[in-house]
Amino acid sequence: MLRHKSLVGVAAVAVLLVLGTAHTALSSGGAGVSLAGASAAAPTAGCGRAPALSNGTHSIQSNGKNRTFILRIPDNYDNSRPYRLVFGFHWLNGTATDVATGQTVQRDVWAYYGLLRLSNNSTIFVAPQGLNNGWANSGGEDVTFVDDMIRRIEADLCVDTTQRFALGFSYGGGMSYALACARATVFRAVAVYAGGQISGCSGGTQPIAYFGAHGIRDNVLSIAGGRSLRDTFVRNNGCTAQNPPEPSQGSLTHRTTTYSGCRAGYPVVWAAFDEGHLPAPMDGSPGSGGSSWLPAETWRFFTQFQSDPAPTPTPTPSGTPTATPSGTPTPAPGGCSAVMTTVNSWPGGFGASVTVRAAGSAVNGWTVRWTWPGGQTISSLWNGEPSVSGSSVTVRNASYNGSIAAGGSTTFGFNGNGTAATPALTCTSP
Repeated sequence: MLRHKSLVGVAAVAVLLVLGTAHTALSSGGAGVSLAGASAAAPTAGCGRAPALSNGTHSIQSNGKNRTFILRIPDNYDNSRPYRLVFGFHWLNGTATDVATGQTVQRDVWAYYGLLRLSNNSTIFVAPQGLNNGWANSGGEDVTFVDDMIRRIEADLCVDTTQRFALGFSYGGGMSYALACARATVFRAVAVYAGGQISGCSGGTQPIAYFGAHGIRDNVLSIAGGRSLRDTFVRNNGCTAQNPPEPSQGSLTHRTTTYSGCRAGYPVVWAAFDEGHLPAPMDGSPGSGGSSWLPAETWRFFTQFQSDPAPTPTPTPSGTPTATPSGTPTPAPGGCSAVMTTVNSWPGGFGASVTVRAAGSAVNGWTVRWTWPGGQTISSLWNGEPSVSGSSVTVRNASYNGSIAAGGSTTFGFNGNGTAATPALTCTSP
């Protein structure tokens, strides 16, 4: 499980809180057009060009300082397809490498807070490095750093400008909250894990989709502070105020509440759990061998948002680019075929990709069906619309990937519970 490499204690955090609240003005920063007013979707300059950026650590000048970030580009990156962009901010005394690799016993499983393995090559990930391994955001310099990274990345890579997200734990959660305050029109949503107002809040009056998670026994940054951060966006988003239920101490469970009454497109979700200051809480005893529920909850929250309006001009999204599995059957003329491939597995779960391929003529709408052989279930699915009846699963195309050119393909992906399996699939089209 992810934990702080070095927590400085409550007294030091209190100092950071004082410093954080003193930051009352954030710079729009950097040369070129300010991101602060950006809201309409548009294809980025990197669409259609061969990228110069690659996976790994990159340096950038921001506010006269040399800053670095780690970039993770999807396998089989397609420069004609706009991608989701997710920033993962590290905790106090953590590093960008910790976020990018997961720095746990299950190395890579927790990369980018567990979202990398859920993304199925649908997302560009960024792990920025904080000054002095933190996010003090003095004079707004860390928000400016984010502005500068976005400019650099989007000048070279194809990004959907309506699909930018930020998340982080502890100090990284504070930084994500600072972006929610200062860049609500730049980011579509943020997730704040066990955060506090330690990186400031310039602005903080505009709505943004907000996911908060906090331990009821957190003795580093109290849950009261997390509730206060949450309530800022309960108000901004026009949600109905409430005191959502939280688990009792000793229950070793979590409770997730979706607020009602929020403005369309601006949900607020609150997840409280019976543990302390942790980025990867688990239900049950810590040694029970389970896995954290938080990555899947966050991924579900982020991926509910579709491009609106779609970046233009934009080619019809073709799903997650993946290599066609060997042994794909030839579809019947005018029909479609589907093959499932396991792309990852872990104790108690697995990830899979399904390639849907058209035959000699174009397909306008498709439906894939299968039956699980051993009690498997789906915990989350993207690029498709699922329905389940017992062990039978039906997945229909999403609104944006139903049309497949003759001989072309699209994919959808999912995470499942149980032992990985690849059942026989059927594919039909109207």
